[in-house]
Amino acid sequence: MESGLYIVATPIGNLGDLSPRALAVLDGADLVAAEDTRHTRRLFTHHGIDSRLTAYHEHSDAAAADRLCDRIAAGEAVALVSDAGTPLVSDPGYRLVRLAQDRGLPVVPVPGPCAAITALSAAGLPSDRFRFEGFLPAKAGPRAARLAALESETATLVFYEAPHRVLATLEALLEAFGAEREAVLARELSKAFETVRRAPLGTLRDFVAGDADQRRGEIVLLVAGCAEVEAEIDTALGELARELARELPAKRVAQLLSAYSGVRKNRLYSWLLAQED
Repeated sequence: MESGLYIVATPIGNLGDLSPRALAVLDGADLVAAEDTRHTRRLFTHHGIDSRLTAYHEHSDAAAADRLCDRIAAGEAVALVSDAGTPLVSDPGYRLVRLAQDRGLPVVPVPGPCAAITALSAAGLPSDRFRFEGFLPAKAGPRAARLAALESETATLVFYEAPHRVLATLEALLEAFGAEREAVLARELSKAFETVRRAPLGTLRDFVAGDADQRRGEIVLLVAGCAEVEAEIDTALGELARELARELPAKRVAQLLSAYSGVRKNRLYSWLLAQED
C-alpha cells in the first residue's frame, strides 16, 4: 500500500458489510488507529485481520495526531476507523485529517456504512434535502433551545441518540414540533433486532415508552421538516407587478419580484399572464 491516511468506514452492525476494499486496506495498513481497540479487535478477529492497532479517540492529544502523521511522512499507511460506520461523522477525527492535509500528506477516503444515511434510506421521509444534527445536548435547557432553532427547518432532520436519553429526546421533539409531526425511530440498524418505525411524534413517543427494548442499542431519530408555507401575492405586490409589467416582459417582472418577495417565479409569471386575460 502507498503511504497515506486512509479513512475507512466499518460495519454499523452486520460484520458482513465490510467492503472488500476496506478489508484490503485494513489488512494491508502498517497501523490502524481505532476509537476503541477492543471493539475493532472483534472486527479484525472476524475477518482474520492481524494489523497493528493503536488508540485514537476524542481524548487523544495533539501529540498523538503528530505521531500518526510522522509515521505517514516516513512512508507508512495508517488507517483511521471509528467504532462503527464512517469516521468523522460525530467523532473528532477531523483534527487528524486536517493535520495530515496541512502537512501535505495523502488522505484517502474508503467509503462504506454510515448510520445516518442507512436510516435515511429506510425512513420513508423526504431525502432530497436533510440536515444532520448528530447528538443533541444532554441537558434539557440547551436541548430545547437547539430544537427551537430548528422549528422552521424544512429539510428532514437526522439525530443520533444514546439509548438512555431517547425517551427524553422524543419528549423534547414532541414539545418542539408537535405531536403530529412525522418522525422515525431507526434502531440497531443491520443487527438482529433492527427497528425502523415511522409514525407521528406522539405515537412514536408512546411506542418507545411502552417497550423497554426500544430504549436499547444504537439509535437514529429522524424528523420530517416543517411544511413550507408559500408566500402570498398580496395587494401591494400585485400592484407593483402590474406597474412593472407595463415596462418589462412578464418573465423579467416575475424574476425580479421573486427575489424581492419570496414568491416563486413560476407562480408570479402565471399570475401576471392571468391578469392579461
